[in-house]
Amino acid sequence: MSEDLSIPGPNSIGLLVKRMRQGDSGMLPVLVGLLLLVIYFQIRNAAFLSSGNLVNLFVQATIFILLGMAEIWLLLLGEIDLSIGITSVLGGAVTVILVDPQFNVSWFLALPAGVLVVTAIGALYGLIVVRLKVPSFIVTLAGFLAFQGVLIYLVDAQGTGGTIPVHEKVLYNLVYGYLTPLWTWILIVAGVAFLGYRMIRMDVSRRSSGLATDPLSFVIGKVALLLAAGIILAMVFNANRGTFVPLSGMPFAIPVDLGVLSFGTLILTKTKAGRYIYAIGGNTEAARRAGVRVERYRLLAFCLAGLTGGVGGLLYVSNLNGVNDGPPSTLTLYAIAAAVIGGTSLFGGRGKMIHAVVGGIIIATIYNGMALLSMSASTQYIVTGVVLLAAVTVDAIARRRSATS
Repeated sequence: MSEDLSIPGPNSIGLLVKRMRQGDSGMLPVLVGLLLLVIYFQIRNAAFLSSGNLVNLFVQATIFILLGMAEIWLLLLGEIDLSIGITSVLGGAVTVILVDPQFNVSWFLALPAGVLVVTAIGALYGLIVVRLKVPSFIVTLAGFLAFQGVLIYLVDAQGTGGTIPVHEKVLYNLVYGYLTPLWTWILIVAGVAFLGYRMIRMDVSRRSSGLATDPLSFVIGKVALLLAAGIILAMVFNANRGTFVPLSGMPFAIPVDLGVLSFGTLILTKTKAGRYIYAIGGNTEAARRAGVRVERYRLLAFCLAGLTGGVGGLLYVSNLNGVNDGPPSTLTLYAIAAAVIGGTSLFGGRGKMIHAVVGGIIIATIYNGMALLSMSASTQYIVTGVVLLAAVTVDAIARRRSATS
């Protein structure tokens, strides 16, 4: 079987078609959809693919990406967190308040403190779900309402008129700071080289073991596309997008996203905890009978969701340059949408951290492009809802076809 799968040429196309019919199309439909969105917005407004707008789009996507990755930890188990948007902003608010001149806590302590707050909330959710057997939907819905009130109280209690600006340069620079062009090239080249090496090494390892693998032409094509994407991104980030003063380089928010992506992917693909999370999401009872301590790893997933959401909260308050008493009630919905649109299943057992990256970029593309076209907020909500429904429908059809195959 492995010999047939490794033959490049027409067989590669036939294999891809066969996989799509069986519901194993991967992220191809999502990437095609993203490409169509980009083409549409560029045709309607030539400024869409300008370096300044693209960098702005990537920054807009960071919060969707990070909160989407937070949701993926739970979606893999068939669970959900309806409060991650509020709790992440609460953690960011704690950091903003701690670095405020009235408390003057060092950023070195304040940033981890904000992340720990959200992690602790995730652990609390996990304990209630695991120990008391309360559905995560209800637990996190209650948390959404309760912590929304806590956030409003905490901000208003500072006596600053409902808005607290960021007074710490390090926190501000999480979004508004930039790498130099040289370091931008170094980071992108290193990332492309590492990922390309991983792809090739994995393919060689599977072939040497006699396992089924993608055709050689697929592997070469993916490495080539990765290289091309890296070069294009470096050129976009390093283009001068300043109006009055030169401005170039990759925003610090992008390496933060990449760091969290690498951390999550490493746990899911290279550790026992990651394998058990997939196993529990695929079939909880089978995992339990195989000796997996299901409750322990479900609790771990809630903690990891809080940890990831905490990092997202820091970027949120950095991008907003502060925090106010008007909590973003739709942020959680965008987080779930980013994970699902990217390809993570709502039914558990299937998903990758990279799915949140793709989904987050798609959501940011929709809002960025529609803002350029001066479309109304109502249209933006409608389009995002339609895209989410389409993604869930594709996921349901793919699961049904996969089960039939």
